[in-house]
Amino acid sequence: MAAPQQYLTDDEINRFIDDLYQDNNGNIDYKEPENKLDEVGKQLAPKPKPHHIYHDEEEQGRHDFLRTLIGTHENSIPQSQFAECVRCWEIPSLEQDRKEAKGEDEYVKGMSVWRKLRAYWAVQGPQIAFMALVVAFMLAFGIWQLVKYLTYEQYRPAFGWGAVLAKTCAGVLYPTFFFLILSMSRWFSTLLRRNYIISRFVNWDLSQSFHIKMSIVALAFATIHAIGHLRGSFVFGSKPGRQQNVAVVLGQDAVPRYYIDYVRSLPGWTGLAALGCFYLLTILSMPQVRKWNYEVFQLGHLLLFPIIGLMCAHGTAGLLQWPMFGYWLAFPTLLVVLERLQRFMLGFFPIVADLELVDGETVAITTSMPKYRFRPYKDGQYVFVQVPKLSFFQWHPFTVSTCTGKSMQIHIKAEGDWTDSLRDLAKSSTKSLKVGIDGPFGAPAQRFYDFEYSMVFGAGIGVTPFSGILADLQEHELERSKSSDESQSRERKASEPSPYEEHKRIDFHWMVREKNDLLCFSDLLNEVTRGSATHSRSNLDIRIHTYVTQKRKEISTHVLRWLIEKFRTPEHPQSYLTGLLNPTHFGRPEIGSIMEEHYGDMCKVLGERTTEGEKWDGKGKVDEVKVGIFYCGPPVIGMQLADRRSTLTARGRAEGRKVEYHFMMEVFG
Repeated sequence: MAAPQQYLTDDEINRFIDDLYQDNNGNIDYKEPENKLDEVGKQLAPKPKPHHIYHDEEEQGRHDFLRTLIGTHENSIPQSQFAECVRCWEIPSLEQDRKEAKGEDEYVKGMSVWRKLRAYWAVQGPQIAFMALVVAFMLAFGIWQLVKYLTYEQYRPAFGWGAVLAKTCAGVLYPTFFFLILSMSRWFSTLLRRNYIISRFVNWDLSQSFHIKMSIVALAFATIHAIGHLRGSFVFGSKPGRQQNVAVVLGQDAVPRYYIDYVRSLPGWTGLAALGCFYLLTILSMPQVRKWNYEVFQLGHLLLFPIIGLMCAHGTAGLLQWPMFGYWLAFPTLLVVLERLQRFMLGFFPIVADLELVDGETVAITTSMPKYRFRPYKDGQYVFVQVPKLSFFQWHPFTVSTCTGKSMQIHIKAEGDWTDSLRDLAKSSTKSLKVGIDGPFGAPAQRFYDFEYSMVFGAGIGVTPFSGILADLQEHELERSKSSDESQSRERKASEPSPYEEHKRIDFHWMVREKNDLLCFSDLLNEVTRGSATHSRSNLDIRIHTYVTQKRKEISTHVLRWLIEKFRTPEHPQSYLTGLLNPTHFGRPEIGSIMEEHYGDMCKVLGERTTEGEKWDGKGKVDEVKVGIFYCGPPVIGMQLADRRSTLTARGRAEGRKVEYHFMMEVFG
């Protein structure tokens, strides 16, 4: 069970009062907390937004806020009276926050070896298994080539150790380039996402990291392959004493063969050209180049296609074995070429979109997809966006925030040159512009639809697609609850069936480093919160919990941040700090108490079902509760969730309750 809430200690209260002191006259003057509030405000928001209580337009709101907290309109308050007032605010203690953070960190350390392995496998297992499969392919084909050129007697007498080294590396490069190019295919990743098990095993959502790893491996083995030929086989094969052995492998017409003849041959010059282009592509892919000029970075990747052509031609002479490289590259190359051609063509058919500045750093693009876009768009998927007014060649991936029918909205935060330029367009008189849209790609959290009860834990802005799914889920539920005409209900179901109809409750826990990460989706989350509060006929219960994990060591910042978050008025129900209707917790979530409380609620649900005597609903037994736990974030939290999932499920069995928790590691976006 969770420890009882510990509020500010006497020492912390005294430290807070000491921070406020200016006159040191034994009293707290009204101006002292007001000045401290402004000082803290500058720390929390150097550029105050209209929703902040310390914004210039909120002058009266700031005074009302402070008077309400202090509980008097007197301008001078005795220190002891003010200390009691602070104690009544019930601000969580900094010391408890530290203990809770330490307790969560030590939870994993206190697990047994078996529980650690089981939890680690639930989080990282499929990814490790896939990487093991990739490495196994690389080793298998590398060893095959190594054994072949070591045991076949005609190769080493003709070309020496260089042929063995070069062909061993070539064996490793076959599957390496296959996976490297395949990781660039968005169509392939979207197809895999249709099956949860396959998409967990072959997680192309992490394709960028995988692509970089494969590129490094490919470049290393391609370089060693070239060294094996240039410093080995070409040298040995050009020696006069080895010409007869060379004739055994290449034929009598191929000798005498000099070093330059190997370089000038089709395999020789195509291999050197491909390696040179590969190094150039690597240089143009460096983070420094990407930051300096994204178009140079993106256009540099077009070198991949001549590299593929040169590599296919590299083995067509069939000097040492029949050419197989082209067969390895055919399928992934075809996919990537077709995708790039489609994207290039879509650039000539832009769509009119509305541009809106949500806050100072976030732009919302709203557009209606034309009828010829037959692929359905869903919340949580992502699309590539091109703005010809900024650049014809730049396409950037962004998550679909909301999608209703053909209408789609994307939120873009200014974090680079291209997004900064888009923000500047939104700040100007530009209210509409033409954009290119390629997609949709991905299909987040397919297993989400399999559960009546779901818990979502996400860290960072990577989980934002799920907020769109929540909005879409709620919209379908409200349509269902409002529809009283049976004919209208049948028509709605026929035209737009909902996969969400079985849902009863969703607990959404979202952890971010800074409060600003919540701002760009505050409107969307507030819409979900309002819908849950105002529609009593809805059977759907959505509970949103947000957490700002950035630590504040200063006691005054800690106290005032909590106070600003707690202060709400009928005229301004949103938080003056985050802009959200739902309360935000400062610190990491107490996963243990959250899971315990949820388990208790599920036991109550199970008890109500058993009391009502329901046993069968046509799909399965009703007297059981299955909960899906979806997680996206750092592995350490995922391991805690996976372990607690096993513990609570085992506890349910031991207590004779059919409450089952299922853990799913997700990448939203």
